[in-house]
Amino acid sequence: MQRLKCRVEYDGTAYAGYQVQPNGVTIQAKIENALTQMHKGERVKVIASGRTDAGVHAVGQVIHFDTNLHIPASNWKRALSSMLPSDIRVANAEQVSEDFHARYDAKGKEYRYYVWNSPEANLFRRLYTYHIRKPLDIESMREACRWVEGEHDFTSFCSPRTDLKGSKVRTIRKAAIEQQGTELVFIFKGNGFLYNMVRILVGTILEVGLGDRTPDELKTMLAAGDRKSAGKTAPPHGLFLWNVDY
Repeated sequence: MQRLKCRVEYDGTAYAGYQVQPNGVTIQAKIENALTQMHKGERVKVIASGRTDAGVHAVGQVIHFDTNLHIPASNWKRALSSMLPSDIRVANAEQVSEDFHARYDAKGKEYRYYVWNSPEANLFRRLYTYHIRKPLDIESMREACRWVEGEHDFTSFCSPRTDLKGSKVRTIRKAAIEQQGTELVFIFKGNGFLYNMVRILVGTILEVGLGDRTPDELKTMLAAGDRKSAGKTAPPHGLFLWNVDY
């Protein structure tokens, strides 16, 4: 028996999220079904670094699973990818120690959120960027990002539908916005993220960019500890799980 760690990329457009659920096609189900076929019907459980919502994409999702197949680690990338639909891909695979855990060993994550800021929509980016027609004040949004960095209780930026019972204190090492022409990239790096946290942060910071809020209101929102104090939740299709640190 060997344990494999894989970095997985996926286009989340057609899926009801990463995690297996009774109603809806999921990324996890597709991967586990492919592994079950490879193992001649024997069920293989896959553990991921975390779940992503319906419509959210990934460049750097990390999974692990145990296998008794005698396939060199270097061949798993091609072997498993060939069994998956074209919108899910194994980017790399490696053998790891049997105590490696994709979720519990993760030290931090990076998410990126893409916004298309132009009066005209981009047909070919519509599934991967949130289209904002009105001009955005980039510098005000960057100022708002600075309030986000550091250790805070992010209760105001967590969906009330979360099943988390513990602390909502997280440390954000980087909150930044890069501009690439009409496309904006929000970058968040931290030791952990709450349910819908990045999308609520983006939705709120975009309200700053539109002039509906001031940058320093982010400080007040963090102190409030109340989801109602923060802004809207940005839609899922602009969000990418970019990287997981171990």
